Amino acid sequence: MQISKNKVVTIDYTLKDDSGKIIDTSKGEGREALVYLHGASNLIPGLENALEGKGAGDELSVTIAPEDAYGARDQSKIFDIPKARFGDQEIQVGARYNASGPEGDTVVLSVVEVKEDSVMVDANHPLAGMQLSFDVKVMDIRDATEEEISHGHAHGPGDQHHD
Repeated sequence: MQISKNKVVTIDYTLKDDSGKIIDTSKGEGREALVYLHGASNLIPGLENALEGKGAGDELSVTIAPEDAYGARDQSKIFDIPKARFGDQEIQVGARYNASGPEGDTVVLSVVEVKEDSVMVDANHPLAGMQLSFDVKVMDIRDATEEEISHGHAHGPGDQHHD
């Protein structure tokens, strides 16, 4: 079976930045392979495109440009918020907060600088603007169920999304 739309795919992966530093991996103690529904935008476009047509046991190394990953860094997503909006919380550079975006979606804001009356935050994805390298091994491929297709993601043992 080959990877195509509406297949549930299990992969082992290691993600590295341009310098070769590991950003994330499915390997190691307490880690699990990634299971996703192909063709449902559950992965960055460049990785999903690279996996199209691969079979179980296939291994690949792929480098993905920012525009096919998390996009270019957008300077308009770096802005100040009044410090009072954080209440009594201690605010530290590097801290991340969830906020509601303009369309009601959840946006992660990273604190860039704490000023006297405001906090500079960055709403770009932490990997925006970066070229990413993946080493991937396809572990398993199966047909998605109708429920998985209608929900837009893979289900599996321990799935807590729909109890």
